[in-house]
Amino acid sequence: MHLAGDGVDVAVLASHASAVDLCLLDVSPDGEIHERRVALDGPSYGVWHGRVPGVREGQRYGFRAHGPWDPAAGLRYNPAKLLLDPYARGLVGELDEDPSTRGHVTERDASGALVGDPGGPADPRNSAAHVPHSIVVAPRTNHPPVRRPQVPWADTVLYEAHVRGLTMQLEAVPEPLRGTYAGLAHPATIAHLRDLGVTTIELLPIHAFLSEPHLVAKGLTNYWGYSTAGFFAPHAPYATRAAQEAGPGAVVDEVRGMVHLLHEAGIEVVLDVVHNHTCEGGVDGPHLSWRGLDNPVHYLHDGATPARLADVTGTGNSLDFRRARVVQATLDSLRYWAQEIGVDGFRFDLAVTLGRGPSGFDPDHPFLVALQTDPVLNGLKLIAEPWDVGPGGWRTGQFPAPMAEWNDRFRGAVRQFWLADPREASHGRQGQGVRELATRLAGSADLFGHSDPPLMRGPVASINFVTAHDGFTLADLVAYEHKHNEANGEGNRDGSDDNRSWNHGIEGRLQDEEAVLEHGGFEPGLVIAPLRRRSIRNLMATQILAAGSPMLTAGDEMGRTQRGNNNAYCQDGPLSWVSWDLSPWRKDLLATTTHLLALRREHAALRSDAFFHGRPRHAAEDAVPDLAWFDSAGRPLDHDAWHDPGFRVLQMLRTGPDEGDRDVLVVVNGALDTVEVTLAEVPGRGGAAGCAWELAWDSDWEHPTEGEHGGEGTEGASADQDPAGRTGAQPVLLEPLSMQVYLSAPQR
Repeated sequence: MHLAGDGVDVAVLASHASAVDLCLLDVSPDGEIHERRVALDGPSYGVWHGRVPGVREGQRYGFRAHGPWDPAAGLRYNPAKLLLDPYARGLVGELDEDPSTRGHVTERDASGALVGDPGGPADPRNSAAHVPHSIVVAPRTNHPPVRRPQVPWADTVLYEAHVRGLTMQLEAVPEPLRGTYAGLAHPATIAHLRDLGVTTIELLPIHAFLSEPHLVAKGLTNYWGYSTAGFFAPHAPYATRAAQEAGPGAVVDEVRGMVHLLHEAGIEVVLDVVHNHTCEGGVDGPHLSWRGLDNPVHYLHDGATPARLADVTGTGNSLDFRRARVVQATLDSLRYWAQEIGVDGFRFDLAVTLGRGPSGFDPDHPFLVALQTDPVLNGLKLIAEPWDVGPGGWRTGQFPAPMAEWNDRFRGAVRQFWLADPREASHGRQGQGVRELATRLAGSADLFGHSDPPLMRGPVASINFVTAHDGFTLADLVAYEHKHNEANGEGNRDGSDDNRSWNHGIEGRLQDEEAVLEHGGFEPGLVIAPLRRRSIRNLMATQILAAGSPMLTAGDEMGRTQRGNNNAYCQDGPLSWVSWDLSPWRKDLLATTTHLLALRREHAALRSDAFFHGRPRHAAEDAVPDLAWFDSAGRPLDHDAWHDPGFRVLQMLRTGPDEGDRDVLVVVNGALDTVEVTLAEVPGRGGAAGCAWELAWDSDWEHPTEGEHGGEGTEGASADQDPAGRTGAQPVLLEPLSMQVYLSAPQR
């Protein structure tokens, strides 16, 4: 519905309906709903339409669709149910667990749950008082023009965050702004992101969403927001109280203002969008919008009789991207958020569903082609979560350019090398060697190099992450070997069991180190805590220094914990919120993360946007390969080492793309013992005898300043270094399970 002249123009898809009414709603102070119905004309190619004078901004409305109630054929028309406008710019109200919210007849059982036969008769009760309402929102004309930071992919550092959870405990943000769009754009929040080195914030869903009634009944909510009720409306509860009271238009203004302020600070905004399913759930779920307007068009069915939903998302329903109208609605939503709100890109949840055609996933699906060719969208940052739970649902590396993809193989390899393998080794069992880790460090060409022409996408197509909203936090990966999701009320059955984590000998939190030292005595945690902290630094450094696009999860840079909960989707509280109360070790971790991101930013060798070829970039006689691998003796890695599961030490050399760039040598010790390493010699960098390497960082350092002025960390790393921390071909020592980063001498 759009304001036009003295009223509104209305259009809604309901291709199988026999009639559609626009319902204009007024709510009295005592909550009584008054409704005026206007019959729409149509259908024209499945669309019902009309012009209604006298309607203004702020008007509540919905639709009622008439037609056959024939569940066996997938037709579920029930005019007793008020339906949301799929294109509404604003929503108000909540969904409750009243029986009228179902299209079919239901009653409460002894436990209070709604039960009924979804294939049974239609329910005659009016749902208007128990469902959200659509709101007319006028076009916004008071916003400054969109000026995107346009950060190149090679320079991009993603930061996945929750609008509410990021600032709820940030005391520098005024209390009325905490947990809001305005709070996310507050100078204190922006200062943290800029100081850390973030270029692009990726927000968990901010499309209007609903909490499932069964969660509300347990005192929980859908905290993550993967239950969309409107693809054009922002989630109003994330706005300030003042904006909510002023109405949906003010909520839109606050979102747009947030994006503008982040842009002014040079930070891009990417939205996590859930276009694969909706909040209506399975066939026994609520009757809110798409199900009542055009169930066989909107939702994927299995083609059988009686009709059954084909659930490839694990949520009960999946939107049907074989249908042109579904593709159209998704593209319309993306363009709206890009043009009107100004966001810089999208991360597509369960993106395989969006590319499913008649024969399964198709990289040339019309929707994916549209993303590549649409003049509004193709220049944005487009990121796929490259899997769903349907047949052939794992498709990492198979999306077309210019899309990037979450790289789950990177996540698995890094956790395996630094945590799962050492855990096994501590029990005398063998790990998996270095080959998989090296492939991920080099940009995952095995996954993202397949294109026409080959290698076109580059390593930036790989979103390198170790943690995300779904799963353990970085601190919990090193403290828990088993999930602890009891707070979710599902008997600890929910959440992944494949965590590849390592508690380093004690499950869970350790006794406070300071208290133990103050009161005397021995606590095993005094030994384990430093090892855990080094493991965190190893994980963080690997994702930042690897070729590709790093993505940090909000709070990981400060040691955030969820107490072992690896599926905190329903935990809207301190368990999920970022904690800004930093103990000394958390401050050290923040400084370390900032230092590592600065290394990446300052040295082009760590920001490659093209795959490596293993040969010199330049024609000079003394040119060195763009990427090279060495063993602990400084020799090029041979075939046997690559395939030896017991081989756990390697050196990765990455050279700068331009003359004058400093080369970077990353040395990895994945063994449980201290190792002696002869640093690789690089001809042409500091004389024929080899390069004078400068130690830039050691994961054994609690704080990056430990390496300044030949300090304790630097002295322990090498038997023969100059006062600046440089070393030639002399051996250096690496602590167990640690890594070091060296820079070549500055070119003159």
